[in-house]
Amino acid sequence: MKRKTPTNCPCGLATAYADCCGRYIDHPETPAPTAEALMRSRYVAYTRQAVDYLLATWHADSRPDRLDLSDESPALKWIGLDVLRTAGGEPGDLEGVVEFVARYKLGGRAARLHEVSRFVSVDGRWYYRDGDLREQ
Repeated sequence: MKRKTPTNCPCGLATAYADCCGRYIDHPETPAPTAEALMRSRYVAYTRQAVDYLLATWHADSRPDRLDLSDESPALKWIGLDVLRTAGGEPGDLEGVVEFVARYKLGGRAARLHEVSRFVSVDGRWYYRDGDLREQ
């Protein structure tokens, strides 16, 4: 009998979802330990349309009142994430920056979202503050 091997987490790390971003998304009482871990888990939350997690990890100063991903085109498919750089965002830091490129397909056409995201730590828990999109 063949064992089913776990697939890697959609965030791009060679770790099973449950041991990677799933431990934060599926267990919101467990905070991501770094800004990068939070950013990766938020990317995965977008791929899974985990709106509650996205709102819970968005800083109150910039969080929208609601987030409706049901309008997203069914033809939208997130296909990969590359972290380009990080600054700060480690345990004990108060701020962090993560620059990333998220790849997706829309209607069969490949595209990229390039963002420099800012994160803040409040009482040891990381939150997404805001970000700047970069031209492709």
